Amino acid sequence: MRPRKSIPTLCSIAFVCAAVFWHARDAGAQTSSAFPTQSGTRLITLGTRVGPVPVAHQAQSSNLLIVNGTLYLIDAGDGTLRRLAKAGIKFTEIGVIFITHPHSDHMAGLGPLMAIERHEGRKDPINVYGPHGVETIVAGIIQYFTPDSEIRWDEGLRTSMQDMFRGHEVAPGLVYQDANIKVTAAENTHMHLTPANPAYGKYQSYAYRFETPDKVVVFTGDTGPSQSVEELAKNADMLVSEVLVIDDFVETLKKNGTWDAMSTERQVGRVRHLNEDHLTPEEVGKLASRAKVKRVVLTHMILTGDDDADLRHYADGVKKFYSGPVDLAKDLKQF
Repeated sequence: MRPRKSIPTLCSIAFVCAAVFWHARDAGAQTSSAFPTQSGTRLITLGTRVGPVPVAHQAQSSNLLIVNGTLYLIDAGDGTLRRLAKAGIKFTEIGVIFITHPHSDHMAGLGPLMAIERHEGRKDPINVYGPHGVETIVAGIIQYFTPDSEIRWDEGLRTSMQDMFRGHEVAPGLVYQDANIKVTAAENTHMHLTPANPAYGKYQSYAYRFETPDKVVVFTGDTGPSQSVEELAKNADMLVSEVLVIDDFVETLKKNGTWDAMSTERQVGRVRHLNEDHLTPEEVGKLASRAKVKRVVLTHMILTGDDDADLRHYADGVKKFYSGPVDLAKDLKQF
């Protein structure tokens, strides 16, 4: 058998990536194309798609916060690993992950990421923090990849997944701290479950506040209007907020045939969920204004195409109540 030719690594490709700083003007956001090595605090919106249905031009919810070169992942929806690869991120250095809630569009990409980190030689533990359900998710990932792990034993891949993959279910309050960041969680209002639901009272959804040496960044996660999120966001430099326009969402479902395939009960339940458990642009604007945040980044949006003009009404709705800068996130945009 002829030896395979060596494949140039990503490190051998020259990338040019303009540095984007927090004090940049309103237009100060770009698509990331290289592993950022500068000091300070930066954000890459890896995936910005709402909901569990995959599309070609967006990955699902995921954000990468980079503080003095250290990587912190917030959510890991489907497509996260490929977005990290496209951004040129050295994903084996991701060891701290925060999950806002156990919906698939926020954690379906977690398993592939953790498995490839182990496959590519990471030895240090990968710690996953979040509300109830996170330990079950991590245990499931270990079980899911056990056959692959056992088969690769002869390749020298013998790091224990049980020792390496660690889930931590945390309560609201201070959930993590190191030399770069202090992370505080608050329960939001994304889980309006009825008493008939077997999951009633069992699961929570979190927003997170990251305090770094130079900035404060708050991620709402999925939420409806929430006083606890508003308190968490007080005076933040950046509020990374979910946003939803129900008419846009339903219209998209109608166009792709999903709406008509639903039962009436499913349609009613879906609209109730969209109305109670998410934020309209106007609600984001009110929250940002009352919390006195310095900048808003809108994410978790439903898109029918790649054109930013299609989403101008999202920012316009926020600006009815908020006078600061508003950015529309796209996959791989860097702030």
